[in-house]
Amino acid sequence: MDATSVPCSTSATALELDELIDSLVASHRSFVDDLPYAGSSGSLAATRALVEEEVGVLDVRLSGEEDRLHLQRLKAWLEQEMVRLEPWFDERGEPRPSWIVGRQVLPLCDRQRLLMTSALDLEPADPMARRCLDPGFDLVSLLVGLYVRDETRLAHYALDRYLRLSGDYSLMRLISVFAVCRCLAGARRALRRSESGREPAFRLAEIMTECRRYLDLAEQVSNFRFPPLIIGVGVSGSGKSRFMAEIVERLGAVRLCSDAERRRLFGIDPQEVEPETTVDIFSPESTERTYQRLASLAGLLLNAGIPTCIDATCLTRAQRQLLRQQGEARGLPVLIVSFEADEATLKKRIVKRSGEYGVDPDESLAVLKGQMDGFEDFSPDERRNLLRIDTTAEHVGDTLALLVEKHFNLSYS
Repeated sequence: MDATSVPCSTSATALELDELIDSLVASHRSFVDDLPYAGSSGSLAATRALVEEEVGVLDVRLSGEEDRLHLQRLKAWLEQEMVRLEPWFDERGEPRPSWIVGRQVLPLCDRQRLLMTSALDLEPADPMARRCLDPGFDLVSLLVGLYVRDETRLAHYALDRYLRLSGDYSLMRLISVFAVCRCLAGARRALRRSESGREPAFRLAEIMTECRRYLDLAEQVSNFRFPPLIIGVGVSGSGKSRFMAEIVERLGAVRLCSDAERRRLFGIDPQEVEPETTVDIFSPESTERTYQRLASLAGLLLNAGIPTCIDATCLTRAQRQLLRQQGEARGLPVLIVSFEADEATLKKRIVKRSGEYGVDPDESLAVLKGQMDGFEDFSPDERRNLLRIDTTAEHVGDTLALLVEKHFNLSYS
């Protein structure tokens, strides 16, 4: 199940990971725009039918007692979660055909390295692909396909990019259920290769190893987690966004970016370079709304058991306190990471970035000065869970990862 090192064509016969994620976001955008759905939807019924089919097939084909007990534990967990999460299923709208329906089957690549021979690790003829399901299953098919190939960091990256561009954070309430369903489908697909009954012993062993890998991943997904909350603090040019993105890839967290959510509040595409708007999206009122949204989304993610990173300047104690409360009120670990650099370095980075984006450097430097003047130092209470990072030092990413790991007693995949 490992990704191959065979070169992958980047022509029309292959998809790069960013291309696939952007295509999924565009395909699902109308679905997200319709949320929340008014009245009960068919999403829960469609998911229950999928569970019933996949469990039924595996129950017949799994012969080992331990494997069958494993399956029954997963079935019981799914039944419990679908009852508990019924209100959130009702908000998801009507099931829809998969992204792959009507599309050419294309391999998935990362920087010209072949990852999967089918972009979502799902063939159009697969029974799961023929069902109408929540669009979140498309994303989950990609993630599970990456995880079982030990492409953990790419899976984390894909999830972060998809959520940042789509804004479909409500999916995270249900993503564990969808992922376990997808793992069951993967196990079923593996077992189908032994249907002839004439495979040699070594081939049967490979098939069962693949099947159990999906079942083990399903077990891992279903385990309850106490998610940490990491709050990134730093002015423009501090390197905050760069290193927060890196820690997200290592930790498997969801990143909430103030820039993306501020734009989303006003109907602006997070990817738009120079948005045209008649509203001042940086007014004090807009900033307050942005932090309220960040806090609300952080609460949603933490309730779902998802490690959460917040990428925002967080200049004031009130802003940081609002965000900290989302973790502390739930009894969850919170860490503030202050990304720092000397003023000359900050200005140099700002000027360089302004040139890359065709922005007036004087305007960007004025923004930096306003941020530095408006920054409120950390209170004694904040300092108890504060990590200061000098982003001019060498190996910052590795240092940050080790310090976060030590703080939360984590181990990265």
